[in-house]
Amino acid sequence: MRINKRIKINEEIRADKVRVIGSEGENLGIHPRDEAIEMARKKGLDLIEITPQAEPVVVKIHSFDKFRYEQEKKTKEKGKKLNETKRVQITPRSAKNDLETKIKQAEKFLDKGYRIEVFIFLKGREKANKEFAKGKLEEFLKMIKIPYKQTIMPKYSGRGFTTQLVKESGSDKANTS
Repeated sequence: MRINKRIKINEEIRADKVRVIGSEGENLGIHPRDEAIEMARKKGLDLIEITPQAEPVVVKIHSFDKFRYEQEKKTKEKGKKLNETKRVQITPRSAKNDLETKIKQAEKFLDKGYRIEVFIFLKGREKANKEFAKGKLEEFLKMIKIPYKQTIMPKYSGRGFTTQLVKESGSDKANTS
């Protein structure tokens, strides 16, 4: 696993002096590396390098297996929402109150950090009036109050127009249409 290669434990730590954080998160002060390793061994735990670029290096007394599990869990949780896409589907015939319901749904997904795909579905003869449908999609996007960024500009595929949105980290709304 990649995490093992990046994290140094016990004798792998090269710093002479280290700032030791206890297993409960308390600051135990600055100690020589060998003394810190001995403190960890007395508790039956490992000495794990947390911040190698700090001066002195910050280490924690903790079970390495438990630490690695927690790090993997955080990484998976962080990437989970970024990779997951939620879909909001509208039609050119949608009434204003229907659109408002869909907007609330889209804003809820954006707020939770999901990538959302907004799809305007065209039936039969509606496919002949693509400009109207694209205008309806842009109108829908302007009604979204949460700042967002379009990752994919509206494009036509066989049944309608699709665009993708992600929550903007800044404060101003990025309507890039």
